[in-house]
Amino acid sequence: MKLKTSTLIIATALASSCSNDTYLTDSLGVHVTEEENREYSYTDKKAGYWYGTTHQKDLQWYSGWNIAKKRIFADYTISIDGKPLDRSEAECTVYPDRLVRKWDNAVETFRMTDNLPILHIALETDSEATSISLDSTLISDSYMSDDFKYFIPAEAPDMRVMLSSDGGKGFILTYGTEEECRTLAAQFLAEGEDMLEARKARINSLVTEYNPTRSNLPELDKSLNWITITMDELITEQQGKGIYAGLPWFNEYWGRDMFISMPGACLVTGQFDVAKQILKDFAELQDTDPESETYGRIPNRANLEGILYNTTDGTPRFVIQALELAEYSGDTEFLHDIYPAIKTSIDASIRNYTDQKGYLTHADADTWMDVKRNGIPGSPRGNRANDIQALWYEQLVAGSKIAAIMGDEGSAEEWSGLAQTLAGNFENDFCDKNGSMIYDHLNSDGTPDVQFRPNQLYCFDLINDTDFKQKVTRRVWEELVYPWGVASLAQWDRQFHPQHENWHYYHKDDAYHNGTIWLWNNGMAMQRMIEYGQIDAAWELFKNMNRQALHEGAVGSLSENADAHPREGKDWVNRSGTFLQAWSNAEHLRVWYQYFLGIRPDMLNGVIVIEPKLPSEITFLETSVKVGDGTLHYKYADGKVSVRLEGCGAEIDLREPSGQTDSPVFEGTEFCMPDPLESYPCFDTYYETALTY
Repeated sequence: MKLKTSTLIIATALASSCSNDTYLTDSLGVHVTEEENREYSYTDKKAGYWYGTTHQKDLQWYSGWNIAKKRIFADYTISIDGKPLDRSEAECTVYPDRLVRKWDNAVETFRMTDNLPILHIALETDSEATSISLDSTLISDSYMSDDFKYFIPAEAPDMRVMLSSDGGKGFILTYGTEEECRTLAAQFLAEGEDMLEARKARINSLVTEYNPTRSNLPELDKSLNWITITMDELITEQQGKGIYAGLPWFNEYWGRDMFISMPGACLVTGQFDVAKQILKDFAELQDTDPESETYGRIPNRANLEGILYNTTDGTPRFVIQALELAEYSGDTEFLHDIYPAIKTSIDASIRNYTDQKGYLTHADADTWMDVKRNGIPGSPRGNRANDIQALWYEQLVAGSKIAAIMGDEGSAEEWSGLAQTLAGNFENDFCDKNGSMIYDHLNSDGTPDVQFRPNQLYCFDLINDTDFKQKVTRRVWEELVYPWGVASLAQWDRQFHPQHENWHYYHKDDAYHNGTIWLWNNGMAMQRMIEYGQIDAAWELFKNMNRQALHEGAVGSLSENADAHPREGKDWVNRSGTFLQAWSNAEHLRVWYQYFLGIRPDMLNGVIVIEPKLPSEITFLETSVKVGDGTLHYKYADGKVSVRLEGCGAEIDLREPSGQTDSPVFEGTEFCMPDPLESYPCFDTYYETALTY
């Protein structure tokens, strides 16, 4: 089928008093060359997303339009005068709200709408002979009805994709039943310009109304804007409010990932109502069966197929985030709705899952290092992992504070006492003071595991010895923190896998937590260095992540993983895993606002602590953040920070900016660099036919 279109006049209608000239997002375009051929993505904030590459029809697993975990169609081709437009010849720019490809004879603009399954592909061309065709890879059949062409997605055979013309401006693609498709197309014909303008204004508001940043470093400003926007892509309403774990294949809600992501996704961005709804929705999904082996847990995964409770760490993070949200917003009303879930989660753990020392026990793969293949954990962590104990401690502390707010003084006192007992035991059992390390876990027989992993960075609240914590921080930085991110295992360990994917030698799951870089751990690694005055070292890692967002991989995004060691002949590593991962983006934003800028609200006590620790490269900066019912305006210039609080009555505890600290513990500290052993067991066997999933 060929749909005729004429020259497209790009809409310049204004939304309220906003002129297109004022849209910051229009200045955020990233130009991509054919050689770079970068990935890009957009979501409709409901249950759909689009994933593609800028220049090639190089179909990946989840290329194209995906809705509610169904792949709808993989790609499309536009033809002018019967000749397909060659993307490799296009000048391409990716904007936060649209993709623009330019040829000598045409301009294509791809957009999505908010909350509705509609794609719009606009064309500017002098030709009257234009057409569009869909890639047939994921299409089982097509037919004509009422002068419209319908496609049947192989993974959603009861639904349809309808192709129609946009009144001579381009093409509309809608998804649903036949009737729904026609209704959506008619709605877009009537209101499409307003829909697209409203979406653009919403995206723009994320970096102008909520988190504007302007500094002496344009690359910093642009990368923070992009990371904020792609983070927000993942806040959706697929099953109530939630945060996708990542794209392209984690388009579902993972409790662990969601609550790790919540500070960077919702709190520092001022989206408090979104965070409240997420907590309420997940509280409703708690396992409340006293006879269940996962009684009291918040789900690890909630997707359209069901609910899984197979993690220990998601539930503590649920409670911790409830308190942190109250501290940011000053609102305690929502706590009444979720306090029964909080109390059940803690009481169930005390009764069923703690040992005689107060440690929270768990299965080998019930931590964030959770991969299993053929039922066998890829990185077994005994039954008392160090980060689980840290989270359990924080859950007890947060729960105690919430219980006091709720008037449950008995629980508040009990949980606080258990937290102190746990802390005392932890420092004795987990800390190797001579080796400057915190044991990753205790095995079932009580013996400590000595593999060197980044999880120890999360345990500092359980330890009083500051000198020891500084030594641990330095050792972790020099043995695990590469310029491209934090490795999951030290390279001197014989279980280490230098690259995430090396299919001729091993399955990728074997490397997943055994050497592979995890970008979400960057946040805590930078936080610890900043806390101990090593600001410029943390800043170097932060800049490298900004570089990824602007110049590598998916536009504006931080990936899930990366190789630990570069491939032969390379001086930088390949990214791997999902191209956009919620906790990678979120931890980057969290450490920026809470530790570099030093903004840490405690609206429950009516105070906002501001302890700036800015790197020496920043000489000027202006930003603002939502706190409570108001806005905190923040300016740094001439070595001084000034703040102004608008619409909020909290007290400001502003401390002098503290720069780089000279410390004998950190003198000469450098990034970890590749220094492999002569051989690793993972390379003992070469498979002529590469392994597969």
